[in-house]
Amino acid sequence: MTAGLWGTLTDLVLPGVCAGCSATGERLTYDVCARCVSAVEALQAHPARPTPAPPGLPPTFALGEYGGELRELIIGFKDRGRHRLAGPLGALLAEVVAHAVPPREALLLVYVPDTRRAARERFGDHMRRLALAADARLRAAGRQSMVLRALAARPKIDSARLNSAGRAAAAREAFAPHRLGQALTRRAATRRTVVLLDDIITTGVTLAAAAELLAETGVDVAACAVLAATKRRMPA
Repeated sequence: MTAGLWGTLTDLVLPGVCAGCSATGERLTYDVCARCVSAVEALQAHPARPTPAPPGLPPTFALGEYGGELRELIIGFKDRGRHRLAGPLGALLAEVVAHAVPPREALLLVYVPDTRRAARERFGDHMRRLALAADARLRAAGRQSMVLRALAARPKIDSARLNSAGRAAAAREAFAPHRLGQALTRRAATRRTVVLLDDIITTGVTLAAAAELLAETGVDVAACAVLAATKRRMPA
C-alpha cells in the first residue's frame, strides 16, 4: 500500500515551507516537499516493543523511529496546526494497521483520545482525525474497517518526576470508558479485530493502560498501531 502513497492523494501542489524539513520555495503536496515524501514513504511497518515493556502491552507496530522527517511531520500536525497532514499521516497509520492484522479480518479502530484541554488547543482531537483518515484509507483498499470512540481522557497529571510504577498508575487513571461509545464498541468487537491507535509509543504505559481498561469493559485489543516509536534513553 505504501508505494506512491502521496501520489494517490489529491491536493494542490503549491510552494511554501515544508513541514518535514522546513525547506522554503519547494513545491509541496500536503505541506511536504518531494524529498521528505520519499523519505517517509520508504519507511516500513515493523514490531515496536519498548524494553522493558509494561505488563499488558499488546503486540505493537510502528512505521518508524521517532526522528527525522517523520518526527517533524507528527509535531507539525499535532502541535503546529498543520491539519492538512491528517490525510497522509492517517494513510501511513493505515499501513501499520494493515501490517499488524491479516487482510481478511474485519477491523475496529479505537484511538487514544486527547484530553479536552489538548483538543481545544489543537482545534480538535488529533488522534480522532488520524483514526478517521486511516479508516478511510483501509476501506479504500478493500478492508472492512470502522472507527469508534471507546475511551474518554481525564485531565492529565504531571508525571515528569514519577518513577515507572508511578507513571503506570497515572496512565491507568488517565482514561475512562466513553459513556456513549462503550456499548457500541463492545458489540462491534465481537466480530472485528480491535486495533488501538496512537501517534507515538515511548514507554508503552499509555497503550497498556488503555488496553487494560478496554479489556475490563469486554473489549480485547489484538494489536496497537502507532506512527513512531521513540528510543528509550534510560531504564524505567
